[in-house]
Amino acid sequence: MNQVNNSYGLKTHPLRDALYAELHSRPFQVLPSPARISYLAVIVGADQKQAEFEHFCSLYNHFNGTPPENDSVCFEVDFGSFKLRRDKHLEFISYMIIHTQVDTGLGVFAQNALSYLPLEWLSNMPGNTIAAFHVAVEDARTIPEPDLALVKSHFEGMRLVGSRPQNGDAQVWTTFQLHSDGCGRFLIYNKRMSDSQLGRMVQRVVEIETYRLMALLALPMARKYNAELVAMDEELAQTTANLSDATAALDEQALLSELIDMAAWVEATRSKTSFRFSATRAYHELVLKRLNELKEDEVSGHLTITEFMTRRLTPAVRTCNTAGNHLESLSTRIDRVSDMMRTQVEMSIQSQNQQLLTSMDRRSKIQLAMQHTVEGLSVAAISYYSVGLLKFLIEAVYDKGVHFDKSLVIGLSVPLVVGGVWLATRKIHKRFLLLAKAKEEK
Repeated sequence: MNQVNNSYGLKTHPLRDALYAELHSRPFQVLPSPARISYLAVIVGADQKQAEFEHFCSLYNHFNGTPPENDSVCFEVDFGSFKLRRDKHLEFISYMIIHTQVDTGLGVFAQNALSYLPLEWLSNMPGNTIAAFHVAVEDARTIPEPDLALVKSHFEGMRLVGSRPQNGDAQVWTTFQLHSDGCGRFLIYNKRMSDSQLGRMVQRVVEIETYRLMALLALPMARKYNAELVAMDEELAQTTANLSDATAALDEQALLSELIDMAAWVEATRSKTSFRFSATRAYHELVLKRLNELKEDEVSGHLTITEFMTRRLTPAVRTCNTAGNHLESLSTRIDRVSDMMRTQVEMSIQSQNQQLLTSMDRRSKIQLAMQHTVEGLSVAAISYYSVGLLKFLIEAVYDKGVHFDKSLVIGLSVPLVVGGVWLATRKIHKRFLLLAKAKEEK
């Protein structure tokens, strides 16, 4: 139903308001420096989404808030000591917990935002956590550039990946590894960025880490099926070689059975992997887009986030793409070999039919010759009995006093009877042929 605009009386589309709201459904955060941020990405199935929403609502009850009645794409709520943002995505639910009242006397990662959530609430969360990491934002506008040894100590001595994003307005450090608390870590030094710019950059960093993990979900699957695809390739090559070997006798039924088994396996595998491989390509494109938006400069002696991702993530995505393309190629090749097999079977059937027709033609000729012989014998037999009956008639007439030469009359009747029987037989035979021809034409 069309809606009427109160100001101008215009009839508007019923989805117009929703379309306008969609562009603003995930606003960027405005983050001050310093800040502590924790991020969770939880994969939930279709049957878990309602339970997850109810679990989210229970958090309001814990902090004496009023929970929402209906689920939405994005929720932002201020619980006093921290702010929480919940986003719904296609495959996962994300939670961003933001704490801005930072005690600078504590260690960089000693105070994290995740600790403000009830431990029992976290442990009972539906779904499986794919990403969990802390982001520590430090204000470097009034302090000198941090010492690398100090930065490394914040990451438990692990090898660092760092860069100067936004054309040097900040420094970002990470390891892309899990630390002793089971979470990843990002350290951001804000030099010249406003709160809005910082919020956008943090969002990009968070999405890069989340999307790269989602993209890698297909890698174990790709590695598993790559080995099986190699074996399937060899089996198909052997089947094709058997089909092309003209000297060997083919067991067509066995070959068809092998092709059907291979085709069934390929289609079942495609159904299992198609969505995951497609999702990997989509997530990888998002990662590359977010990396481009970072506008990184290099920190001397360290890989930038873009270089690290290009070196580590891109090959993994290519492995997934290779497995998907291999499946598609194998499916196409099986179809081609099946077509060849069907063609060969059809040719074999046509050859058998030709031989059968030739055999039937030879048999029909023999049957026709036999039929002619039988017809000749039938004429002789019918004529013999007919002459015998006529002889009784002639003798009966002669015994009644009609005088004539019996032998001569009987002798003369023989050719007449034979000719009459032959003509009658031919006429009957011709009538049957005409009837058969009429049925064939119908």
